[in-house]
Amino acid sequence: MSTRESDQLRQRAADLRCRFVEAIPEAWLDQRVLKGMPVDFLRSGPMVPVRVDGEVLLCTPDAGVEVKFPELSVLLGEDVDLILAPEAVVRRAIDRVYARSAGDAVEKPPPESGDGVRAESGRLDRQEEREDLLRQAGGAPVAARVSRMLLEGLEQGASDIHIEPRGGRMQVRFRLDGVLYPHGDVPLEVADAVVSRIKIMARLDVAERRLPQDGNARVRVGEREIDIRVSVLPVADGERVVLRLLGRESMLLSLSDLGMPDRLLQPFREIIRRPHGVIWVTGPTGSGKTTTLYAALSELDTQRRNILTIEDPVEYQLPDIGQVNVQSRIGLTFSAGLRSLLRQDPDVILVGETRDEETAEIVVRASMTGHLVFSTLHANDAVSASLRIIDMGVEPFLVAEATRGALAQRLVRRLCPHCAVETEFVGAGEKDPLNGLTGKVIREPVGCDRCREGYLGRIGLYELLEVNDTLREAMRQGRSVEEVKRLAKTAGFADMWTDAEEKIAAGLTSVAEVRTVLGALD
Repeated sequence: MSTRESDQLRQRAADLRCRFVEAIPEAWLDQRVLKGMPVDFLRSGPMVPVRVDGEVLLCTPDAGVEVKFPELSVLLGEDVDLILAPEAVVRRAIDRVYARSAGDAVEKPPPESGDGVRAESGRLDRQEEREDLLRQAGGAPVAARVSRMLLEGLEQGASDIHIEPRGGRMQVRFRLDGVLYPHGDVPLEVADAVVSRIKIMARLDVAERRLPQDGNARVRVGEREIDIRVSVLPVADGERVVLRLLGRESMLLSLSDLGMPDRLLQPFREIIRRPHGVIWVTGPTGSGKTTTLYAALSELDTQRRNILTIEDPVEYQLPDIGQVNVQSRIGLTFSAGLRSLLRQDPDVILVGETRDEETAEIVVRASMTGHLVFSTLHANDAVSASLRIIDMGVEPFLVAEATRGALAQRLVRRLCPHCAVETEFVGAGEKDPLNGLTGKVIREPVGCDRCREGYLGRIGLYELLEVNDTLREAMRQGRSVEEVKRLAKTAGFADMWTDAEEKIAAGLTSVAEVRTVLGALD
């Protein structure tokens, strides 16, 4: 929502003597006032009927909807007054109220629905693949149940949905802010049909129940497009399904939005603007490495530089950037794809992950022939990143010359601003890496109806190693991680505990969360 749009609507509302709102509360969204109106009809306005203090009102950014849609009063059963609201706010409200309506519509699917899903296999086309979940949720019962599950996961901000057979039941769990929470069960009489429906969406083999399968699906929720990575694994009790939900708008963050401290943000920006070299980004799976890399690429000039990526899989299609999806089954590995990318005259290359010596060798040599290369890597910290490449078998002098910097990161849950309470920090002894907080007032989680266990969202913890001449010489000589870290600290390097301490002191996260993610003691 732009400030200009908001100001114009506020003035228009004043002229018409009606209300203007910048947000539509959940309490206003009553599916009973929809009166069976199709979702496409409301989107054409856009407009959404709401109930405020028992009165039915119409939220819209267009004060002329009553002229364009004279049947509104008939459909709603009464004359309606307007509330003006920004278009994006109205469209999100339409999606929310129909998602809620769709959830209530599929509480009791008939037992015979399983055969219907099997009959659909082999008739999937790309149009069906991108069908709007809000429309599907009112259709066939099994498709509706799957759509409802996805809608609820998206509404709650889940990153993954787990569907797991467990001792005579099919449990559903949502991963929210990195933690799995139970979310009910799928009735056993439709469990197989639900798995089959998901396979159809991902264009997998419905009849294959003995081998693992991986696929991708793309769906829409109103104006939003959602990519879904599907993994099906046969287990003793049936088939286990994990869905990773990749909301396209959530991946496009700027570096300023990641929570990187200012003392690291400016040096990192300087590193990514260098003409050549390797920048390693390290951290465990799910620590936000890809999001950081996408944010870094978004700051580069895509019009004047040729930027190419090779990923497994491509998680988000970036504008003006060529992206290649790894397909090991046909021989398109990271190393093979990277060789092909180098023949495309690239300026900048993003390698989704450096997993083996062959890929590492190509990455390092590419950076020394005039290319800027970004790559993720599994290493414990920033200091270990380049030494991990040496362990893979790449010559130390090549790694030392190529590496410009290494960024390590983790994600911790952010404290809920509504219920966290203040307390005084007491350290755990001399070796406690958080001893700098001793005697200071910090905040701890409590839990309320607006958060999960006292937390709401996540924020990154970071450490950045800039490779200078001293560190480069230490790498050439094959010094140990401990020696390189000591030299780095002499040059001003601050580890991830420093960032954690700063974020705890600022009331952004808790001591318990940091200890869980980084370890009890260093």
